[in-house]
Amino acid sequence: MPGLGATFGRGGATNFQEDLANSDCIVIEGSNMAECHPVGFQWVSEAKARGAKVIHIDPRFTRTSAIADLHVPLRIGTDIAFLGGLIRYVLDNELYFKEYVVAYTNAAALVSEQFVDSEDLDGLFSGFDPESNTYDEASWQYEPEEPPHSGSDDPAGAAEQDRREQDPEIKKTDKAQAAGSGGPPIAAKPKRDETLQHPRSVFQVLKRHFDRYTPEMVAEVCGIEPEVFLQVARWVTKNSGRERTTAWVYSVGWTQHSVGAQYIRTCSILQTLLGNIGRPGGGILALRGHASIQGSTDVPTLYNLLPGYLPMPHALQHGSLDEYCADAAGKAGFWGNKRAYMTSLLKAWWGDAATPENDFAFDYLPKIDGDHSSYRTIADMIQGKVSGYFLVGENPTVGHPNGRMNRFGLANLDWLVVRDLQMIESATFWKESPEIETGELAPETIATEVFFVPAASHAEKEGTFTQTQRLLQWRHKAVEPPGDATSDLWFYFHLGRILRERLAGSTDPRDRPLLDLTWDYPTHGPDQEPSADAVLREINGTGPDGRAVSGYLELKDDGSTSCGCWIYSGVYADEVNQAARRKPGREQGSVAAEWGWAWPYNRRILYNRASADPDGRPWSERKAYVWWDEEAGRWTGLDNPDFEATKRPDYVPPDGARAQDAIGGADPFVMQGDGKAWLFAPAGVVDGPLPTHYEPAESVVENALYKQQANPTLEHIEGPWNRENPPLSDVFPFQVTTYRLTEHHTAGGMSRTLPYLSELQPEFFVEVSPELAELRGLTNGEYATLVSSRTAIEAKVLVTERIRPIRLRDGQVVHQIGMPYHWSYSGISTGDGANDLLGIVLDPNTHIQEDKVSTADIRPGRRPRGPELIEFVEGYRQRAGVPSGRVGVNGRDPVAAEAGEGSKL
Repeated sequence: MPGLGATFGRGGATNFQEDLANSDCIVIEGSNMAECHPVGFQWVSEAKARGAKVIHIDPRFTRTSAIADLHVPLRIGTDIAFLGGLIRYVLDNELYFKEYVVAYTNAAALVSEQFVDSEDLDGLFSGFDPESNTYDEASWQYEPEEPPHSGSDDPAGAAEQDRREQDPEIKKTDKAQAAGSGGPPIAAKPKRDETLQHPRSVFQVLKRHFDRYTPEMVAEVCGIEPEVFLQVARWVTKNSGRERTTAWVYSVGWTQHSVGAQYIRTCSILQTLLGNIGRPGGGILALRGHASIQGSTDVPTLYNLLPGYLPMPHALQHGSLDEYCADAAGKAGFWGNKRAYMTSLLKAWWGDAATPENDFAFDYLPKIDGDHSSYRTIADMIQGKVSGYFLVGENPTVGHPNGRMNRFGLANLDWLVVRDLQMIESATFWKESPEIETGELAPETIATEVFFVPAASHAEKEGTFTQTQRLLQWRHKAVEPPGDATSDLWFYFHLGRILRERLAGSTDPRDRPLLDLTWDYPTHGPDQEPSADAVLREINGTGPDGRAVSGYLELKDDGSTSCGCWIYSGVYADEVNQAARRKPGREQGSVAAEWGWAWPYNRRILYNRASADPDGRPWSERKAYVWWDEEAGRWTGLDNPDFEATKRPDYVPPDGARAQDAIGGADPFVMQGDGKAWLFAPAGVVDGPLPTHYEPAESVVENALYKQQANPTLEHIEGPWNRENPPLSDVFPFQVTTYRLTEHHTAGGMSRTLPYLSELQPEFFVEVSPELAELRGLTNGEYATLVSSRTAIEAKVLVTERIRPIRLRDGQVVHQIGMPYHWSYSGISTGDGANDLLGIVLDPNTHIQEDKVSTADIRPGRRPRGPELIEFVEGYRQRAGVPSGRVGVNGRDPVAAEAGEGSKL
């Protein structure tokens, strides 16, 4: 969730060279960085060579652990308890950066008297509705500085708020991304206690909330010795504060959990308390698995966001552009310019057809009406609600959890378009999937028409990649793609061109959004390749004179400007492709501002105003980054200030100020409505205003902190195709986690077809400890079968001390199994798919799956084949009390019968 800054994490970092190499301490948690992100890991090695402490917190001992000064093998799914213990240590020992916390966070804000913490409700917060498993956030609000009055300076916004509160259908809609990158609106300016002593101040609420997260409790929950926990606490706090900074690094080991957003929130709280946000060598660095995963969320490929983290309009809430922008009207921070960003986007897409008279073509935009995320869409396929699907650079039958459910979904489509480098399993499932062997599917009964369109690789096309550090870098085409392979830009441009040609002359109003699109990019070469440079310029945006704008501050809400992605505005400033710059590092400073271009405004560290004190002076000369130059009357330093360059540190917003004018000169977090980092989130996080330890949905351990076992708001995908293992089940007694290997790439389509990589990692295996091997009679190098309520898979056994049993303080021993997830039935190196074993439950904020922790059984030997596999798994289900899925009379699973009336299975 990169756009949400200090509310959700990813706070104040992302220039790898500057932030990692200059760190005094680096904590890598939720990532095997050395193996999965080896290019970025060079800066960890650089920092270590300069004397930084490196800590690796991970269930497995990996190549990252081997480089670290300390490896902490915690139990899978317990990171909130561990981080919460660090927060308690910081607060109890008064090791927080007090001046930073008082000035730059909401620690002094008073919370409403109606708020009741999870500490008092045994794991639930006030406002929980057990029927819908959702929270009403009303009691989480601040106590207002002034009592609310009946009038409103923003009638449209007030009316919209009233409608949200009254309409029951709106109450049930997906709120997770409703505010986009701007964060949720704040109902009123809060009362504050600058001494932080008021019992309802955020600071005191925070202290009470984490009070039970003692070193002993961390040991009990995480399986870490108190001495190890205290060593981490000492190193982190010693290397944080005015003179030193600590960086935290995470990846999908955090995000792919049912409380993944709250993992990152917890780290955000810790790093903010320590003053590590917005400062060199600090921050929270979100690693991305591919070169442009960051770009695909910025522009984006997410169903509920538009480019630049503008929220997708909702059918029940946004009947007009006014209603869509109402939540930002009068709002403080740069999100107060939402209308300018949105209007400029509409102009970029529909040009002259977007006018004030037609609401800038706002009605042309599709609207969402709930959760349309990936797994919900797969379930809708099974139930006959989806006719066609595009798969682009994704292989869900292997790369998604519960591959069986994904294959059933694809088998129930009318048509499927697959664009990939290889004939991946998601294109051949209809003839080769495991369900063909078991008799659950048959090629002659699958009506899905598959269109495979070969794609060009990254070396065979031009354009920008947006790296994990928000850095846009231009890639030139190195070689021509082979055969019929084409770039994604070529495919979509010409698909759009052909559709528009076929609709030419149509008078049907439904066709106007497609016919009115600005679809006139220049092309070149014998294949008529569209100009990626022209697309980048359109994304940057143009002003009334038709020239490229230099940044989003130039965007207007009157239709005189266009911009395809407001946060990227400036990447084509001065009519120069800024992303194509490659000035060598030896010719510039450590920030390397002329190597590529980082959004926004080429700022390499977000919220870097926080690197100076409220008066604009560096907190320390050692960590000086940006500062106020009184003589020049502007902010200056090593980086472009993430602040208005001429706004004085002593600037106080006048009454009625809005947008950036409402942000004070000492408020660094400019995307937040109050300019503060949120230690407590009064809105915007659907599963609680403070992180709380819950056990994973499938856990073998009872929650030691609260009666509430798992996240009460987690999202289930109900159906016989997605059965869940019961928690605390003796039938599925072991914890399982998945991970990546350096030698294979994600679902394996790019690596299992290559001889050299297949030779390096020739077959699917699972890692088990010597103790688990002895317990279950497993032999190194021989086969074992792993079973869940979804299916059973087989793998070669690797007995290793790299993954050890976790001994909890109550005497319980938790055995953990590691599975790389790259294999499937096709390619040179073949094997069962690890993800087939997993079910699908989702983080309610992000709709990201919890596949880093689940449960299973393991036994020696190979799994059954054919229909016997179904009977074998059904036996486990019955013993575990999972709802029955008995095999039907024709050897078919009853999924088809239970899928719904629309199912074609």
